[in-house]
Amino acid sequence: MAELAALEDPKARAVNERHGDDHGVNLSKLRAIAKRLKTQQELARQLWDTGDTAARLLALLICRPKAFDRDELDAMLRQARAPKVHDWLVNYVVKKNPSAEDLRLAWTADPDPVVASAGWALTTERVAKKPDGLDLAGLLDVIEAKMKDAPDRLQWAMNACLAQIGIDHPEHRARAIDIGERLQVLKDYPTSPGCTSPFAPTWITEIVSRRATP
Repeated sequence: MAELAALEDPKARAVNERHGDDHGVNLSKLRAIAKRLKTQQELARQLWDTGDTAARLLALLICRPKAFDRDELDAMLRQARAPKVHDWLVNYVVKKNPSAEDLRLAWTADPDPVVASAGWALTTERVAKKPDGLDLAGLLDVIEAKMKDAPDRLQWAMNACLAQIGIDHPEHRARAIDIGERLQVLKDYPTSPGCTSPFAPTWITEIVSRRATP
């Protein structure tokens, strides 16, 4: 904890706070600490229990993802309000855990929009990697009905799922683009030069075009 505190950088904190995160540690330096520590599950749990955002990020880098049980991950997600902690927990830990599918189903239906956004992130992963058994048309129905008025983080996660369906599943592409065009979600989101817009119709068209180019 002392080492993390010594890495506190006011400039890094200012940048992170603009994204809703409350830590001032450069993530490259955080990853260097994790590389030195290697996997330490008990230390990871202790770091998580501090409640400190930088400590929790480090915990997620040195933990053993499959060592957590379902209820433990559910509790951790509900504690993870900082966007970066939430994102790393889902992507670095939950996706690698045997309970991922059970949690996906439970979280997607959760009334808490932050928890639901994690469910949609896991659904996007399945759309891309294991779509068998998913009702893609049904997912589009839900997105069409609820994405426009969803809170920011849930809206972002649903939009990513919409784009993934359009990119990976040609039979649903026209409908996915149509939904995006009608809802106009993230149409005016500022995008840096060289980056792909998160506006689903643009995102879908751009990635499909890239994949088609030899």
